[in-house]
Amino acid sequence: MQIIDKQGRLFGLVNVLDLGAIALIVLVLIGIVVVPGNGGYSIAQMVTAETKPVEVDMIVRGLSAREPEKLIQVGDKVSVIIRNQPRGEVTVKSVTFAVPKVLVNQTDGKAIALPDPRAVDTFQTDAAIVLTANAKVTDDGIIFGNEKVKVGTSIDIEGAKYIMRGSTMGVRF
Repeated sequence: MQIIDKQGRLFGLVNVLDLGAIALIVLVLIGIVVVPGNGGYSIAQMVTAETKPVEVDMIVRGLSAREPEKLIQVGDKVSVIIRNQPRGEVTVKSVTFAVPKVLVNQTDGKAIALPDPRAVDTFQTDAAIVLTANAKVTDDGIIFGNEKVKVGTSIDIEGAKYIMRGSTMGVRF
């Protein structure tokens, strides 16, 4: 008995071209489900990801606003933008404002941190903001709207009267 007969069938049962097409389809399906895409995670990871409440600590440096405490308030719902793409809505859990500091050398050789007078005169403040929302949690980190968020990720938040750009300082889940 021949392995491939005159009609192109393997052992007289299955056409070799049909078998090749089936193998190609199976490989494509495995690639879609198992292999990570551009976002760095696969569909299999997304399916197994658990949705949990997460907190993201964000720092905004050099915020120029006359009265920043009136712009952003605890409990506000704000839109989050990651890598210039809207990624959903989050809640502001806490906000802390601070005037940037500058090191000043003393006559005894020690240095102390004092509020930067240039920042005070130009209405610049730093803001530490804690954002909370439900997000998918994988062993790789958290995913907001199909985008990974890790320490150092640039995040914009947008409210009714402002848009602020900052970076991630911490992620808790």
